[in-house]
Amino acid sequence: MKVGKQGRHRRFMLLALAGILMTLYAVPAQEAAAAPSGIGTHARASALIDVESGRLLYSSNGDTSMRIASLTKIMTAIVAIEHGHLSDTVKVSKRAVGKEGSSIYLKLGEEMSLSNMLYGLMLRSGNDAATAIAEHVGGSEEGFVYLMNQKAQELGLVNSHFMNPHGLDEEGHYSSANDLAKLTAYALKNKAFAEIVGTKQKSAPNPHEKWDYRWHNKNKMLSMYEGADGVKTGYTKKALRCLVSSATRNGQKLAAVTINDGDDWADHRRLLDWGFRHYPLRAIVNKGDNIAGYPYAVGQHFYYPLEDSEAGSIHTALHLIDPLTTAYALGERGSLVISLGDRKLGSVPVYEQGSIRLKLQERTDRSNIR
Repeated sequence: MKVGKQGRHRRFMLLALAGILMTLYAVPAQEAAAAPSGIGTHARASALIDVESGRLLYSSNGDTSMRIASLTKIMTAIVAIEHGHLSDTVKVSKRAVGKEGSSIYLKLGEEMSLSNMLYGLMLRSGNDAATAIAEHVGGSEEGFVYLMNQKAQELGLVNSHFMNPHGLDEEGHYSSANDLAKLTAYALKNKAFAEIVGTKQKSAPNPHEKWDYRWHNKNKMLSMYEGADGVKTGYTKKALRCLVSSATRNGQKLAAVTINDGDDWADHRRLLDWGFRHYPLRAIVNKGDNIAGYPYAVGQHFYYPLEDSEAGSIHTALHLIDPLTTAYALGERGSLVISLGDRKLGSVPVYEQGSIRLKLQERTDRSNIR
């Protein structure tokens, strides 16, 4: 079918815009995949997500808003990291010292770096640390809660609303298993957050004693599950036992969420095992792959978690861009759009075979491996 010059130009421009807006792995959390085999938990609500792609692999009652106890602190930590400076000095107020529940036993007027305060928050679930952090970063606890809800809206957490930074039971304070999975996947991509939640033990200066603070992580998954690297425990009398855990195997990171679960450690082992077994991360295209019938090559790897029966439903489509665009002048020739059935997963840039951009990208990719 022939296309007129103006129509062809308009099509090129639209494709160019799409190519610029779509980046590797820039994929919103997808609906939970159909379970390939039976899996369940003892939780009132649960979810399992592939962190890199954002694909929900499993969800049960996942969109129901519920009390989440100290899983709240996942949001507290990422907001503090993004809005504060880890080297900041946080001064402890009377309001923070008097906070009920779990504590790292801060004293009135005590000063501690925001970095160490975050370790106390996430390893020992200090409600005093949560309040001190909120007051420092947000100017007040109320100001910080505004930032938490703003972040929830930005991430599309439609079944979440925060009233405090610590998770003590309060009307209007809630989230859902699916929202927590999405939030955790986002937070784990932050290097500082991932380092904190994956730490088993942390020492920090104690200005009141001759010995340092020494905090042991409450998250037993770090010691009882191979590859475990986070995230947070939680409990209140109304929320009951809550847990978010993450683990990495064979280059794939998964995060599991359970809310109100009396057997959470066992359930998380089973959920993570199930996810790694049934939805391994697969290379859909590899950087440098030639595109049949064109003098072009794929510019980046693209990985996605797929169940065996889904492999045959992957489709790719080459979208060329207008030679008059800036992207074209910089070496890009289009994008390879990748879909699973009729659902678009993402895209990778396409360059001419032998392009220097392929070599430059190789160096960039290597520099990101730690």
